[in-house]
Amino acid sequence: MDYIEMKIPAKPEYVGVIRLTLSGIASRMGYTYEEIEDMKIAVSEACTNAVQHAYGIKEDGEVTLGFGIYDDKLEVMVADSGVSFDFVETKNELGPYTEASTMEQLSEGGLGLFLIETLMDEVRVLDHSGVTVFMAKYLSGERENNGTTATTHEAN
Repeated sequence: MDYIEMKIPAKPEYVGVIRLTLSGIASRMGYTYEEIEDMKIAVSEACTNAVQHAYGIKEDGEVTLGFGIYDDKLEVMVADSGVSFDFVETKNELGPYTEASTMEQLSEGGLGLFLIETLMDEVRVLDHSGVTVFMAKYLSGERENNGTTATTHEAN
């Protein structure tokens, strides 16, 4: 496995840098254009959530990204050390959603979580000393979960 780590200021103008980095890594690994676009959306949502919600207006912060490069998958970690949130509580407040849910059925703020869970093969969220989102996308034909998305939440 190879591992790449980056830190960016928690500012919206740096999310594009992450998208370009992810695109380069995923392209080199052999992902399709559609898979790369899906990953860019999911990772952008996680980064945007960190930028918008982790730190106060006057507080400088940073977002740490890690890319775990395996033969059969790409794992992406997006972490901040800002204000934590309760993932399960937030998800329950947003109400149930499925892949069949329409945009109008999604609560305000629920679209990011919905997109991340829909577009990635595995999602884990840790909410201790900030929020860390782990996402994985398997290369085509390598997915082990028979088409299901595995989502877990861990609070430490």
